[in-house]
Amino acid sequence: MSQQAHMPLQAQQPETPTRVFKGRTPYEDYVRTDVLTHLQHPRSADPAEMAFLVTTQVMELWFTVIVHEWETAACALGQDRVPVAMAALKRSVRELEALTSSWKPLGRLTPAQFNSFRGALGDASGFQSVMYRRMEFLLGEKSASVLIPYQTNPDLHAELQKALHDPSLYDQTLRLLARRGHAIPESVLRRDVARRYEPSPDVEAVWITLYAGDEGGELVRLGEALTDVAELMWRWRHDHLLAVSRAMGAKAGTGGSTGLAWLQKRVQKHVFPELWTARSHV
Repeated sequence: MSQQAHMPLQAQQPETPTRVFKGRTPYEDYVRTDVLTHLQHPRSADPAEMAFLVTTQVMELWFTVIVHEWETAACALGQDRVPVAMAALKRSVRELEALTSSWKPLGRLTPAQFNSFRGALGDASGFQSVMYRRMEFLLGEKSASVLIPYQTNPDLHAELQKALHDPSLYDQTLRLLARRGHAIPESVLRRDVARRYEPSPDVEAVWITLYAGDEGGELVRLGEALTDVAELMWRWRHDHLLAVSRAMGAKAGTGGSTGLAWLQKRVQKHVFPELWTARSHV
């Protein structure tokens, strides 16, 4: 017989935890499940709206953690702490994969299914997401005009103003390359970081040199980590486009957006452009 069979019954570990806590359990206290699971307030009687609402909220949580990772990476790059930046970027890749998978519950909505609760959205639109806007700013996709919807909300407007004027991930990468002795033009280093990044042939030439040289070098590995991020952002936009195409076709989006036309334009380009164009010349 096993040793456990000889143990007194009261000494055996229970199959399920039975410990009693005062008030909330430590799990509830840490995760705040009491808040998270009571944030859903559908505005229609259609049962499919719950899945749409929860999926959208999950996306916002992924936006939040990805912003945290990219801000960590940008700060580390500014301090020449490349391993710290790389770790944050690699975590964000796994998080972006999970974020993109969030389209699966929504990607098979028929127009009739979406229309059954679309009216409950009113003027609400994903284009109004502050955290998603901060993600785009960190990728160098900047425009002061996107702050207009937040003019009457001082706190959110100030949050986005700061994000608009902070260097992007790519800005910090190019500054790092310059500090390492690579010929990044002064016009790029001193550009207005509150404006959308525009490709530079001189920056492309730096990446060509790096990729043609030390394939296993730290800066090439950094370039590949950024390319992973760029690829997954393209996949996110592509899956967004597909979900919208199936659910509503080319109709105008909520909140005044053009919907499909805007998404089609976005999916045609990559962020960190020279990391893609340089590959044609290596």
